[in-house]
Amino acid sequence: MASPQPVDIPSSILIIGSGVFGLATVYSLCKNPLFKDTRITLVDRQPFPTPDGSSIDSSRIVRADYASPPYARLATLAQTHWRTTFAPSYYHETGLCITASGPEQKYVPSSLANVQALGTDRVEVLTSSDDIRRICGLEGGAPGSGNTGYVNWSSGWADAEGSMRWLRGEVEKLKRVEFVTATVSQLLIDHTTQTVSGARIKNNSSTSTTTLTADLTILAAGAWTPSLLDLRGIATATGQVLVYLPISATEQTALQSHPTLLNLSTGLFMIPPSNRLLKVARHGHGYTNPTTIPHPESPSGDAITVSLPYTHIDNPSQSVPLEGQRSTRTFLEQIHPSLATRPFAKSRICWYTDTRSGDFLISYHPQYKGLFVATGGAGHAFKFLPVIGDSIVECVLGRTPEDFKGKWEWPAERVPEESWEGDGSRGGPVGMVLSEEIAKTTSKL
Repeated sequence: MASPQPVDIPSSILIIGSGVFGLATVYSLCKNPLFKDTRITLVDRQPFPTPDGSSIDSSRIVRADYASPPYARLATLAQTHWRTTFAPSYYHETGLCITASGPEQKYVPSSLANVQALGTDRVEVLTSSDDIRRICGLEGGAPGSGNTGYVNWSSGWADAEGSMRWLRGEVEKLKRVEFVTATVSQLLIDHTTQTVSGARIKNNSSTSTTTLTADLTILAAGAWTPSLLDLRGIATATGQVLVYLPISATEQTALQSHPTLLNLSTGLFMIPPSNRLLKVARHGHGYTNPTTIPHPESPSGDAITVSLPYTHIDNPSQSVPLEGQRSTRTFLEQIHPSLATRPFAKSRICWYTDTRSGDFLISYHPQYKGLFVATGGAGHAFKFLPVIGDSIVECVLGRTPEDFKGKWEWPAERVPEESWEGDGSRGGPVGMVLSEEIAKTTSKL
């Protein structure tokens, strides 16, 4: 389990990954006076901004609408920063309409109850498809998306890549961090002492390898984390559907002031457009990509199979499988049929790091000294960008926030992934394997 005791301040820290968890943690470490003498290194496999990182995107939903009260509280705190001091020019508060197709979707009323209990958000309950069409400005005659839900006018969305660039700039201003671009091939594990002392890295432009050492290694590699640590039964990578449609200036004006529409029965959502590009995506159970790799913790060369990202960096011609394209077009037929047949400008698979309960994993490793893990964003981490770094640093110091105790710690046991319950916010089909869906797509061409 995670250490409950305060820890000594390390003289050096290595952070692996410059996504939401990694970059936010670096920023918080740099600002925290306890770490003023700590040498900080940040390594990522791609130059920033990492082009296939989940947080490098046109937009992400920013909301306090969670069925879990602790996350609703933390997201509310994050929104305070979004509205004021944290990358405010990239945040747009146009509202969020959360819907469901029937009463079987329990997340919606739980989320509504938590938002109402907070008492800070402007909320309007929707009891019919007509209410949803009116609030979201859906096209006349469109069947709509869902028949129950609510709109939270205090939620919004942010330009994700713009926000990450802003934060990177703030980190660079502090002149505290050494940035390294290289692929981490493995953690430096001393199995005699059960200690991690850094990582072995490969120079991307050659076959040479070297090491980065530190008193504390923080593994925050997002969906690539299972390639460096055995997380079977704890966390896994799933690929999510994103498509983008070109729209006219007139269409953007008509759509940009309406709330984001998210149907939790299907997982499909549409975020208001920017730069004449409309994003439609699915917060679903996702695609898995079973990959056999050398066991990252075994010196004997054993092999394990885990789901890992497969992105447009691996295959520049990659696009969303036909199944995903069809689901987004069906969604558009329900809300804006005039756009449903328009060719996509591009599509993308966005990789989540899922955990069995949907909770983040922010914890010292139970076996290896000198190793801290921050992962399990599960498609939710970005909205917490202004505050998650401070929360991670508090956990590093042995001070896990009270309402997250029992949620963020290392699980006591591993649970087969087919038995995971999730957090109830996912929709759409289950059990899809990326290679199988790609094969189906190819056969249809």
